[in-house]
Amino acid sequence: MAGSWARPQRLTLLIQVKTPVFYPPYHLPMETQAPTVAAAAKPALVIDRELLDALPAFGPRYTSYPTADRFADAFPPAEYESLLSGFDAPTTGVYVHIPFCKTVCYYCACNKVITANYLKAERYLRALHQEIERVGSLLPHRIPVSDLHFGGGTPTYLKDEDLAGVVRALRDTFGWSADFIGAIELHPQTVSPTRLSALADMGFTRISLGIQDFDPQVQDAVNRFQSVEETAALIEKARTLGMRSTNIDLIYGLPKQTMEGFGRTLRAVIDLRPDRIALYRYAHLPSRFKPQRQIIDADLPTGNESLDLMEMALVRMADAGYVYIGMDHFALPDDELAVAQREGRLRRDFQGYTARRPGDLISFGVSAIGKIGNCYVQNTRELMVYEKMIGDGGLAVTRGMRLNGDDAMRADVIERLMCDFELDIAGWERRWGRKFATEYADELKRLDTLVRMGLVAVTPAALRVTDAGRLLVRHVCQVFDAYLANPALRRAQYSRNH
Repeated sequence: MAGSWARPQRLTLLIQVKTPVFYPPYHLPMETQAPTVAAAAKPALVIDRELLDALPAFGPRYTSYPTADRFADAFPPAEYESLLSGFDAPTTGVYVHIPFCKTVCYYCACNKVITANYLKAERYLRALHQEIERVGSLLPHRIPVSDLHFGGGTPTYLKDEDLAGVVRALRDTFGWSADFIGAIELHPQTVSPTRLSALADMGFTRISLGIQDFDPQVQDAVNRFQSVEETAALIEKARTLGMRSTNIDLIYGLPKQTMEGFGRTLRAVIDLRPDRIALYRYAHLPSRFKPQRQIIDADLPTGNESLDLMEMALVRMADAGYVYIGMDHFALPDDELAVAQREGRLRRDFQGYTARRPGDLISFGVSAIGKIGNCYVQNTRELMVYEKMIGDGGLAVTRGMRLNGDDAMRADVIERLMCDFELDIAGWERRWGRKFATEYADELKRLDTLVRMGLVAVTPAALRVTDAGRLLVRHVCQVFDAYLANPALRRAQYSRNH
């Protein structure tokens, strides 16, 4: 691997102080006065390779609990119809999945359809409009959308008039809340600055640009191309249009990546000064994702080389003033995510960390996952099956899960740890009317190992993830995952913990 990275065995980076406010998920009554936790000194993010080597390499990312691999494979659409008919909330989130791409990115593990035949998109759009109309007819009344997110695939594969038609159908069905935000994922090569103006006219105020790496050798190895110049033009135009924020996605561990090349990418991205940066590790699973078979194994960095790339990225972003939010997410200190984390209002859902999305999410399109109350639902992953189910006058839900009381309590523990790196035990006990030490006696025993490793501190008042544990918070959360603890239950092939 070209280039060198002189790194200590234990690397420490500063992150922000948080004052968590604790509140329950799943529509439980809010507490009248939330506790606060003061920090005497700014905590630090610690990378300790000896710890990394001692822990399991794979685990869930906890964008939900239970995780999506636990959903039942025979969830009746009639149950989803019943949920919609009884749904009553002040606002909701909405997600729309657009699966189409003109070209394949070899690293991609998303549910996508690679085609230059726009007729396929037109058939899909007919089904999508029917699904929106069907869901709207089941709701007891219009429920305004506070957060709209278009993902994919490549949402901007759609022509402007077709994309605007979907947005209009959603607005006619639901209406927008007073503080509505629209977000969309972009491939820079599919959007010009002029087209970005059209997206702003549709109501999109947040954009996420999938860059991955600017190095030409890496782009050639993964078949995804975009230049620094066209990316910069989009970010500048977004600011001119007054868009709320921009995000750039990067991936480390890709084929042909080097310290020198990825270092240039990091410099370019930091110079662009996006409000948020997401830094993901590439998961090479060619047996599951056919496009990844185009990647030559010998071109991939080793495990230690990937960690070198990650460490360099963390140092560069910290030096540039980006705050570590958690997992793969970084933000400027005045960004909503950073502010929400300091104030203890951060949440986590299927789109990652969020400062404001409500707990409910109505989702549309193939493979889309939604949540109403204490129930998760997911549409079929098969495009033709989706179109047929919708065309037959029904909904396309085929998987889902209704959370029981134990699931909901554990979800509360895991979300607070993922968002705050801390759980206020007294607050949890007030929310749930249970004694934490009694409810999780076995888990606290299993947590002893991580306490001895220095990942977490346990007192009668709180569970606190330590500086050394922040990058490894998933390991702490896994202790409270009842499904992982039961070897008889099916497990997914999870992403890397580190």
